Amino acid sequence: MKTVRRSLASVGITGVLFLLMTGVVAAQVAGAASNEFSAKGMKYIAAAITMGVGALGPALGIGMLGGKAMDALGRNPEAAGAIQTNMILAIAFAEAIGIYALVVAILIGFVF
Repeated sequence: MKTVRRSLASVGITGVLFLLMTGVVAAQVAGAASNEFSAKGMKYIAAAITMGVGALGPALGIGMLGGKAMDALGRNPEAAGAIQTNMILAIAFAEAIGIYALVVAILIGFVF
């Protein structure tokens, strides 16, 4: 269980760093100087951090939900219909939080 948490943490950190670097690259492509931080570059960095951190919680939640559902199915295969229905509903709620983070990141990137 410890290795699973460690691997989930490393995947999450890698995702956050990827999104952060994507924001920095987008800021440089958009015309910001490579040595100075401009308002436009900081806006892209803020959007990248928002999406990275906002997607981390739902990703962990969905992974835990799927794992626990598989454990429950292994223990009680007759209850597959009820377990699957509840799992899909809970995953949809967790995914909605990630979509909220995406909307905020898009607002930061294009509106503000």
